[in-house]
Amino acid sequence: MVHLNQELIYQTNGQLNTEAWTSSTFTKYTDSTQQKILHQCITLASFSENKQNSYNESLLAQGLTMANILSDLNADANTLAAAILYPAVEHVELSIEDVTEHLGTTIASLIQGSLKMAAISALYQTAQQTISSQHNIDNIRKMFLAMVSDVRIVLIKLAEILYILRHAKNIDAKIRAKIASEAMYIYGPLANRLGMIRIKWEIEDLAFRYLEPEKYKEISHTLQESRLKREKYIEKVIIEIKALLQTQLKNFQVTGRAKHIYSIYRKMSRKKVAIGGLYDVSALRILTNSIEDCYKALSLIHAQWKPITQEFDDYIAKPKPNGYRSIHTAVIGPDNKNIEIQIRTYDIHNESELGAAAHWAYKENAKQSNYENKIAWLRQLLNWQHDISANEPREIQQIFNDRIYVVTPRGDIFDLPHNATPLDFAYHVHSDLGHRCMGAKVNDNIVPLTYKLKNGEKVEVITAKQPRPSRDWLNPNLEFLTTSRAKSKVLQWFKKQEHDKQINAGQEILNKELSRLNLKPLALEKIAKALNFKTNDELLSALGSGELKMSAILDVLEPTQSPIPTSIEIKPTKQKTPSGDLKIAGVDNLLTHFANCCRPLPGDKIIGYITQTRGISIHKQSCTNILNAQKNRPERLLTVAWGEQKEQFYPVELVVKAFDRVGLIRDITDILADNNITVSSLNLSPEKKDNIANISMTISIPNVASLSKIIAKISKIAHVIEVRRKN
Repeated sequence: MVHLNQELIYQTNGQLNTEAWTSSTFTKYTDSTQQKILHQCITLASFSENKQNSYNESLLAQGLTMANILSDLNADANTLAAAILYPAVEHVELSIEDVTEHLGTTIASLIQGSLKMAAISALYQTAQQTISSQHNIDNIRKMFLAMVSDVRIVLIKLAEILYILRHAKNIDAKIRAKIASEAMYIYGPLANRLGMIRIKWEIEDLAFRYLEPEKYKEISHTLQESRLKREKYIEKVIIEIKALLQTQLKNFQVTGRAKHIYSIYRKMSRKKVAIGGLYDVSALRILTNSIEDCYKALSLIHAQWKPITQEFDDYIAKPKPNGYRSIHTAVIGPDNKNIEIQIRTYDIHNESELGAAAHWAYKENAKQSNYENKIAWLRQLLNWQHDISANEPREIQQIFNDRIYVVTPRGDIFDLPHNATPLDFAYHVHSDLGHRCMGAKVNDNIVPLTYKLKNGEKVEVITAKQPRPSRDWLNPNLEFLTTSRAKSKVLQWFKKQEHDKQINAGQEILNKELSRLNLKPLALEKIAKALNFKTNDELLSALGSGELKMSAILDVLEPTQSPIPTSIEIKPTKQKTPSGDLKIAGVDNLLTHFANCCRPLPGDKIIGYITQTRGISIHKQSCTNILNAQKNRPERLLTVAWGEQKEQFYPVELVVKAFDRVGLIRDITDILADNNITVSSLNLSPEKKDNIANISMTISIPNVASLSKIIAKISKIAHVIEVRRKN
């Protein structure tokens, strides 16, 4: 256990020994409690003074540098203490137990939280290898903030990254590039989103220097002046603008900066111009009391210096889609140098800084969302005083309670609602993955599908070969699913299964009826259209579910048939139909009769055959005799169609197969009589061995639809096995 040596830190007057520790960082912390925390912290850290890090500096020096960075952000004493001790704990020179014993749980938890964030580095390196790299990187940033229990952990991590970048020039180039890439794409945007613009600039410039050294040098050389000189130029311009505005404005503020190298590079890349084509290498911002004063300031600026017309944008009169408001102009200022100037009111500026028009979101081309509103609220919290109340860390944690971020085995990152389960995750990744989900692993351990996922966990879905969702998943009491998206996908799956079953059932009903009526497959497209169904599947589904009756399909069968080519050339004349219900293409006054071999009915597809002595014989197109004639005597075939339907009856042969019993024939003839169907012949052929009665009868029927109804009624008679039209 470490024991404190107070003599190392206190002078005789009890004040902090700043000479011994060469740091003026702590002079602003005058509160006795804060001073005590810092005294104890440095004493603990002193045990790692002789231990060096990877950058040839002592762990204590690293901690003090991180504390200096955080001190400039007005971080509280606990945050500075955690930063000082963090390197020693990270390198196992100091234990969390020691920190807890001497400094309490608050500082210990800040250090522990910072150590957990080390996983972000490994995650980032994995994410770069995936196809959806940019999506993953954005989610890593969000996951970083969601995982922290206290926003001060973010500050400590940013201070560490900045320290590493400042000292990375002497380490291996490949390692340096990895560090710079992570800093550029994870921590730079995070600093920006949290409003720490100065840290953002330094992170980006240092990372850019390591990632693109030649471009960095080129821009630095082209500017032909150091950053200090550029900043001095801005100070000079600010003095001139203040003198100019004082002539008409009472309350205003002018601030400015020389833009950083990476910021210049980004604009050069975006606009595809050389540095000489930029109008905002140097930038200023003017804040006024009112919008009217904004336009007065603009008028004075343009009167003083020549404006660059193509660089003028009035986002006050016409705000950007994300709500951003400001007047942007560029002028040729003193010494013939281009300057960008932004003009807005104090209220608009505060609104923008606090997130209502989030300037960082505009810069990153991001759309305002609930997540970004929370970041804006976080930015307000960063303007804390020297202390943070004990309740605020818990309040900060509540900000992200509605989202969690989990990782796949290959490094993809997905954000899900709070309390999401592995099953929610599976459906979020892909519907088919959810349908086939049969189990899950979290951090390589098997968990139930009702397990509540937590931030940063690795989730692996165990799948079956075939989809097999369970209806239990839709039971809210069992808590398999939390997200409405997943529930909707499961419901859709079951509906599709029912729909497919209904289609199959409909097809079976149709096939069975066509077989009983001895009909060819129907042209379902025309029938579906006639019955107001969009697709054949919709028609079959309705038939299978019972919403549509087979009789309705038969009722809309077109009596006209598609023409069949013929080799006979007959000049068209006015058509007559001697039988009153037939049309024979191109001829009239011909004797016709219905063939006994197939006995067609209205609704059947028919064709005419020229006989030698009996005129035109009308057959079904599927008749065996016609099929033979098409091969041997095609010249005798004629196109024939049903004419206007009249109340006429046609003979048709039915075959009934049933178990023989007393009263069977009577029951069949009673149904025929009740439906006004005439029976012209009836023959019974019993099979005594199996007690089967085979009945063949000829009845008169008006059309196929009527025949279908009669067959259906006879089929319902007790002991009837089969009823069909004779082929």
